Amino acid sequence: MTQKSTKKFKTIDLVYIGLFAALIAVCAWIAIPLTVSVTLQTLGVCLAGGLLGCRRATLATVIYVLLGIIGLPVFTGFGSGISAVSGPTGGYIIGFIFTAFIAGIGADRAGAKIWKNIVFMALGVIVCYVFGTIWFVIAYKVSFSSALATCVFPFLIPDAVKVVLAAVLTNRLKRFVK
Repeated sequence: MTQKSTKKFKTIDLVYIGLFAALIAVCAWIAIPLTVSVTLQTLGVCLAGGLLGCRRATLATVIYVLLGIIGLPVFTGFGSGISAVSGPTGGYIIGFIFTAFIAGIGADRAGAKIWKNIVFMALGVIVCYVFGTIWFVIAYKVSFSSALATCVFPFLIPDAVKVVLAAVLTNRLKRFVK
């Protein structure tokens, strides 16, 4: 008789998942006014991926999104509700799940290599951009180039900085996260 190999979440896993869902929410509330307002959501999602790994980071991000959908003000500008997720920028919110998943895969495979974490985190952000931009094009009925000019290009440099910062923090903090 073979024993089924199921990986259950331990209490510490649940604590980290809840903590990082809350961290992503707090990061969404922090806005840095540049030429466009930039939040730290991407930093929070990449940190979750880097420190928690694929499984726990994805679940933390899904919980963050679900908390927003049920009405808790966890999105940028203290937004919430199904309208925030089904609206023009909802694709980016859903895209964070993919970012956490991809960054988490990188963390699971990269170990302590900062450059590998940067690559996986950046890839996750790019997938979020693609998913969110397509959603934006459909919702607003604008051209893809117009959506890129509005939703992607102004955020490339700030998001690159957040990815590098998340990778460095992941490298420094990973030994403290079990």
